[in-house]
Amino acid sequence: MKSATEVFEALRADDPSTVAGYRIAARLGAGGMGRVYLSHTQGGRPVAIKVVRPDLAEDPAFRRRFRREVEAARRVRGAYTAELIDADADGTPPWLATLYVPGPSLSQAVARRGPLPVPAVLWLMAGVAEALQAIHAAGIVHRDLKPSNVLLAADGPRVIDFGISLASDTTAHTTTGATIGTPQYMAPEQASAAEVTAAADVFALGQTAAFAALGEPLYGTGPSALVLYRIVHSEPDLTRLPQELRPLLARCLAADPQERATPAEIVASCRRLMGEDGDADSGPALWREVTGPEPTVPDPVREPEPESEPEPSPAAGPAGPTGPAGPPGGGTPAVTPAPAPAPALAPLSAETMRQVWQSPQGPVPAAPADPETPAQRRKRRRRNVLVTAASLLSIALTVGAGGWIATGVKDRVLDAERHRTAEGPGTGAARSPSGAPSPGAAKPAPSPSGPPKAVPYPFVVMGKAESVGLKEPVRRKDRAGDIRLGCAEKECVLESDTSLITQLPAGTPGTLEACRAAVESSGEKSHSLILAPVGTQFCVKHPSGDIGLLVLTIRMTTEMTAGADSFVVADMTVWRAA
Repeated sequence: MKSATEVFEALRADDPSTVAGYRIAARLGAGGMGRVYLSHTQGGRPVAIKVVRPDLAEDPAFRRRFRREVEAARRVRGAYTAELIDADADGTPPWLATLYVPGPSLSQAVARRGPLPVPAVLWLMAGVAEALQAIHAAGIVHRDLKPSNVLLAADGPRVIDFGISLASDTTAHTTTGATIGTPQYMAPEQASAAEVTAAADVFALGQTAAFAALGEPLYGTGPSALVLYRIVHSEPDLTRLPQELRPLLARCLAADPQERATPAEIVASCRRLMGEDGDADSGPALWREVTGPEPTVPDPVREPEPESEPEPSPAAGPAGPTGPAGPPGGGTPAVTPAPAPAPALAPLSAETMRQVWQSPQGPVPAAPADPETPAQRRKRRRRNVLVTAASLLSIALTVGAGGWIATGVKDRVLDAERHRTAEGPGTGAARSPSGAPSPGAAKPAPSPSGPPKAVPYPFVVMGKAESVGLKEPVRRKDRAGDIRLGCAEKECVLESDTSLITQLPAGTPGTLEACRAAVESSGEKSHSLILAPVGTQFCVKHPSGDIGLLVLTIRMTTEMTAGADSFVVADMTVWRAA
């Protein structure tokens, strides 16, 4: 197995620094379809980006197959699969992104430690068979299940490249016709270019399990034509396998597809043979010994900081004809250091992911925002002035088409600006149009100390039976939250009965001030918004004053089937009483 330093390779001169907005952190490897890179979502979750080879990208037939298989793979949702979260079959070049699985492939694990013990083989077979159930339920036949396409995570195996192998492998052929797959793990009907059904994946599962138990392919090695001939014309030699595995593997490797076990039967048989080990939530200790230590995933690549002119500190003197005056006595003027960028959310571990799904609340990491420095406050005030000036310019342009429209917009902008420049949010002080307190108004409450605290909620889910609330509980297992996903025949939307929803323009920093300005300028009826691609930022304002920022990280929508199985995942930040 590769060491932690070998798993993540440094980028080479011809590797891209970004792919469709995903900043590349490391190279994971290369295969028949193209190169694989490590990247992260905006919330910090690691993903594997596969970029298609240029020669395949120029083939129109490949693009058609790739597009069809990507759309099919979007439907697969299973505990033992690495889900597809994003793709662009029409990109230059085409690419796809799957959840990154920290762990070796089965072929790497066997190369490191040799054949696996029987309990680990049974655990492997049960997990892969459960993955095949999810894949087949989506109408997909894998066609290229093999040890290198099975990753060993700490909590069980993960099947990758489901539905993609049909499009990506264009090199495997037989004398009777073109086939898709790897010769040592093909079913007889696949090797002879006959009709391929889901039963072919069961045959490949039997061969993969035999490899795990033997440390080598069941049908041997050598030229592809010779291996394929053995698969089609000879019975597998099971005498070298442990006695406990032979009956089950014999059913998986039956020559007649109709006589093979189903994935559900394989899962039941493995659980029965595992006995007490099958009841453990995270697998036997032996499985964790097989997977080895989990590699440390490189941190997300930060966005380059825009260059800005340094600000003189309050101690610096007034600017002279040729620039700012220096400090008393000469020397270099004092400069206020630029504020450090906000840290990215750390990638979620497998245990944290399980907590998120099992708990209605989910983990809530405490990551309060630092208080503003004087320099930051000055920058914020300047941005507020710019936002107000831009709004007033827009109003002036609108007057020519209809002055009565501009009057209403102007009032809203001025009201919003007065609220921002008041002594503090939620003071309760009524103000006159001039900005002074109205006669008889209640005295303002004490201003809160420091800015609102930012509370992160990673990996919130909105789907058929899940919604999100800005108030606790944030993660809800019902449709009663503030924000829900609604899908009609042609499109999906984010909707709310109580909160305002708006979308931040591309490239806008996801800050409290940006969200506050967006929701205040969106009007009073923006309670639904058409769903946008992964990476889009949405701002939500609750009637209580809470403001939330949602960054879309996973989108699994099936609009053409009325959204029956649609769901989206977002990383959310909430500023209380903002």
